[in-house]
Amino acid sequence: MRPLVFEKDPSFWYETLRVLGHIAYGGADFGEVAVTVERVAEGDRDGWHDAWRATADRVAAEARRSHAAGHRVSAHDAFLRASTYHRSAGFFLHGDTAGPHGDSAGPRADAAHDEAVACFRAAAELSDLDIRPVEIPYGSTTLPGYLYRAGDGPGPVVVMHNGFDGSAEEMHFFAAEAMVRRGYHVLTFDGPGQPGPMRREGLVFRPDWENVVGPVLDFLLDRPAGEAIADPGRVALLGASMGGLLAPRAAAFEPRIAALIAFDGVYDMGWKVTAVFDGDREAARAALALPEADDAMAALMAADPVTRWVVVHGMRVMGASTPRGYAAALLDYHLRDGVAERITCPTLVCSAAGDFAFAGQPEALYEHLTCDKTFAEFTAEEGADAHCQSGAQRLAMARIGDWLDTTFGSMR
Repeated sequence: MRPLVFEKDPSFWYETLRVLGHIAYGGADFGEVAVTVERVAEGDRDGWHDAWRATADRVAAEARRSHAAGHRVSAHDAFLRASTYHRSAGFFLHGDTAGPHGDSAGPRADAAHDEAVACFRAAAELSDLDIRPVEIPYGSTTLPGYLYRAGDGPGPVVVMHNGFDGSAEEMHFFAAEAMVRRGYHVLTFDGPGQPGPMRREGLVFRPDWENVVGPVLDFLLDRPAGEAIADPGRVALLGASMGGLLAPRAAAFEPRIAALIAFDGVYDMGWKVTAVFDGDREAARAALALPEADDAMAALMAADPVTRWVVVHGMRVMGASTPRGYAAALLDYHLRDGVAERITCPTLVCSAAGDFAFAGQPEALYEHLTCDKTFAEFTAEEGADAHCQSGAQRLAMARIGDWLDTTFGSMR
């Protein structure tokens, strides 16, 4: 897809497309997006924040006026859009002033996140859907999330989470509303490394994601009889972006998952690192143990602002103190060594033909699966070739929803 704006800045264009994609489920409006990005110069991250923050504040103020006047639908719609705009305002600030313990991304980024959550929760209270904020027990703390009820009584459930830089609130636009409208209960959550736990307690990503999903399934399935919502035999797990690796990892070790959606599929987060060493993982680890590796990483970051953002954000959410520490951490996030082959539930692997982040990764995951598997490729001709099919949410959810209907239908 040819960029409509920011032709020389692929990260700014993708984040614009990401917001435009959320129009499909009420998370943005085209005119608001267009006038916002017109005010931003390519590469100006402060300008990006200021423009999106101004739009978010204006739309949120309109939501509050509508609410005060008793116009619930208008208030709901505006709060949803404001949530997206606040999230976008903070996006490129995630790593600008990260502290040594990963407990802050700077006051502007933290404020943007807090406002995005507050606006989303205000919209949830006004929604015609049954959306309830939840706190999921996790060790000595909790994970924030949302429980969507599609109706009364137990039924099929889709548990879902985001990836490297997205939130549980954003999953409403990526997949949650789409699945509820199809009759599925939905449970979304932020795990370690994701915005809620990261900002609140500095919890960083962990590669053994089954130890995150396990407590989430306990919360979902171990409920009093009168509060049960899940059909234990029809619980699906959907992971978006980096979640396309984390969710398969969990499914490999968690037998309670009856269906898996990798949106999009990822086999090895460290593939770009090992490619420098002809695929030799141990050689990569040895090289990254040397301090001079930070000089090489610094040169890459200086030459490419996208790489800089990824590395700085990645250091924070992975708990790494140096760029080479982040690169080394990526080597632990993979489905190699027979992990993918352990997955036994039916699995849908989504792939975007023009994915800038994980080109070839869905194919690698699909190749290693030995379970009942389906490959869904989305193309440029369909307007769906971007990472996680941003800009084509309705099409993506139709194919994912149809696959899940068929898969769970055969289990009744």
